[in-house]
Parts: sequence; structure tokens; C-alpha cells
Amino acid sequence: MQPAPFPVGRPRRLRRSRVLRELVREHELSRRDLVAPLFVKEGISQAAPIASMPGHAQHTLESLRKEAAELAGLGVPALLLFGIPAGKDAEGSQAWAAEGIIQRALRALRADLGDDVALIADLCLCEYTDHGHCGVLAPADPGAVGEGPVVANDPTLELYRRVAVAQAEAGASVIAPSGMMDGQVGAIRGALDEAGFGDTPILAYAAKYASGLYCPFREAAEGAPRSGDRTGYQMDPANGDEALREVALDVAEGADMVMVKPALAYLDVLWRVKQAFGLPTAAYHVSGEYAMVKAAAERGWVDGERVMLEVLTSIRRAGADLVVTYFARDAAPLL
Repeated sequence: MQPAPFPVGRPRRLRRSRVLRELVREHELSRRDLVAPLFVKEGISQAAPIASMPGHAQHTLESLRKEAAELAGLGVPALLLFGIPAGKDAEGSQAWAAEGIIQRALRALRADLGDDVALIADLCLCEYTDHGHCGVLAPADPGAVGEGPVVANDPTLELYRRVAVAQAEAGASVIAPSGMMDGQVGAIRGALDEAGFGDTPILAYAAKYASGLYCPFREAAEGAPRSGDRTGYQMDPANGDEALREVALDVAEGADMVMVKPALAYLDVLWRVKQAFGLPTAAYHVSGEYAMVKAAAERGWVDGERVMLEVLTSIRRAGADLVVTYFARDAAPLL
């Protein structure tokens, strides 16, 4: 690219009016790009506000239905659902229980919304296990080096298969595995196909980093590990090439869409993934990224509305076709 030098080249010519600016705009943010995450909790009588995520709550089944209907009315085309059960165990069995909270929520929302809104079911076990990890724990090894428990990869895949089928049976439009287990997409694809859900797509959390930006989410989903952390299965924030390998594995196993999480600190990764694979690509603008903008806006340090739209547009510009964001309700009426 060799633009004409000044004074022949004057880039400001195309910035002098609103009409011209819009005419040459390279990327457009639309409400149809947004995915709204929602939390539904079993055993509460009314929605419980989430202190670290202003504007969001742990919903009852009824308040979830109301919130979903309002989001649909604003033109938000997709919801990402997280369930919090009343009881937890070592395997997270409520994740695949026919009457588990997420299955009940999926059935209710499918009845309410029909096929007008995509219901994306997050598939993980951290909200459902009593230890807070994303899979079953391996037996303790007294000679092992390192901190915290170890998640057993292959036994966890068997549980993910059960969860995927239960979610599809309950009406999920899309299954979104987020546990970062090796082989999870292939295991889930096989389970769905065997159960007659060959047309149900998979949105793989393909490049999910061990980030410090998840803290508000852990309050919302009540899924923080009781000991250790998730660095044994989530990615090192320093690695970019590894993300491409992770995405390639998920694509080879049958992922229909892929996701980069978080978004803002990994826009370079998002760009590389989109350029390398060309698949529908999502970015998760995570709870900590949302909370920072909200906190600064509440203190008057930034124009919250303007920064929100700038941030979401940057994610689109970096290559995201879908933007999972807690700003969906705030942004949709402005778009």
C-alpha cells in the first residue's frame, strides 16, 4: 500500500462529514453480531444481582424467561446459557440430569422463543462439581510435583458426551464446550451424531486462556476451583502459535465455529485465527473486561456508552463474526 504523499493525498477529505465517514466505514457493528450470556440458578426465589457485574443477575427460571424475551425483543439473536445447580457432586452429574436446571431452562426458552433465538449451551462441569474444576479429578498421586488437583482428561470426555446429548435433547441450538479438554470436540461430535443430533453445531472454545479476567464470572457462576487453578488445561497467555494448533485440532474434530476467550487482550490471536481458518469465529468479551468499563464509567472516568461501542467494534474489526458480551442488552438498542 503506497498512498499518495501530502499534499496530493489528504485522508481528512473522507472524514469531513458524517455521510462520508459512514460511506467508507470498513466494519459495522450490528445487534445481529451479539450473543448475550445469562445465568440461571436453581433454588432461589428471585433474581440475585451480581455485585461485580452491574446490570446482571443470577436468574430464577421465571426471571430468565423474562430477560430472554426482552433481549429477543431488542434484536439480540443468541443467548449463551450457564446453569448453577442446587446440589453439586464430584462428577457434576446435574450437568446432564434430565431435570437439571440448564435442561429445564433450555426447554422453557425453546417453548417461549421457538427458533427465533439461538440457544447456545455452555458445556463444562465447573459450575456443577463440588471441587469447581472442569472435569473429574484424577486419583491423588503422592509423588506428583505441582500445586492443586489434576483433571483426568479422558474420563471427563465421557461425561461431556452425556452433557452434550442432554443439552441437545432439551433444545439447545448449539453446543459450546468450554472445558479445554484434549479431544472434547471429537467426543461431543461423536455423541451427538450417535444420538441423532447430527445437525446440531458445535461452537468450540478453541483458544481459551488462563486469564485473570474471569473473576466476576466465577462469582456469577459459582464455579471457582476450591483448590489449585486451571493452568493445567487452559492456555498460557504468552502463547499465540499454540492457539492456532488448538483451533486446528478442534476444526479437525468437527467444530463448526471456534472461539477465542478473552477478547480484548487477545485481539492478535483472534485476527490470526480468522485469517488462518476462515470459519465463523466468536470472541468472548469476558466478565472482567465488562466490569472494568462499567466501573470506570460509574466513576465518571470514561464515557461508558462510547467506550462500550468502541470496544465491541474493535472485536469485530479483529475478525469476530460473533461477539459474546455482557454488554448485549446495553448495546442492542443503540445499533
